[in-house]
Amino acid sequence: MTDTSMIADLTANPALWIWVIIIAACIFAEIATLGLTTIWFAGGAGVALVVSIVGGGIWVQIIVFIIVSVVLMFLVRPYAKKRFNSKRTATNVDSILGQTGIVIDEINNLMSKGLVKIGGQEWTARCMDSGETIGPGEEVVVERIEGVKVIVRKKEGGN
Repeated sequence: MTDTSMIADLTANPALWIWVIIIAACIFAEIATLGLTTIWFAGGAGVALVVSIVGGGIWVQIIVFIIVSVVLMFLVRPYAKKRFNSKRTATNVDSILGQTGIVIDEINNLMSKGLVKIGGQEWTARCMDSGETIGPGEEVVVERIEGVKVIVRKKEGGN
């Protein structure tokens, strides 16, 4: 086969280009998200591309694409996710959720003030209940984070 006849074959079979575009798009999406989701479709598109090159019909290509993508996603993804995400370290924000802190400056949502010390760090704080105030020295539990503020509730049985 000469170079010109190969080019003619590539232009005569648009499915080749479609699979190449799908592979590229899936790889790009995977790099952008790192969610271990679209890479499996790139694998399915790769196998469908091979089927297209060897002369398989469009329906065979589509069926192969779907089957290979689903098999890769359900059989390989759990192993890959466990392998690649096993050393994920909680960030500072993740690590303080549910922790107990001490109120340093009265928490008053209406006055937009409040300061809590959690694990040696000071955080701007607001109460879960907008009408509640919590005085200095009280123990609180971190419920969630909103921006740079911790949203807290008074600890049951606390001071």
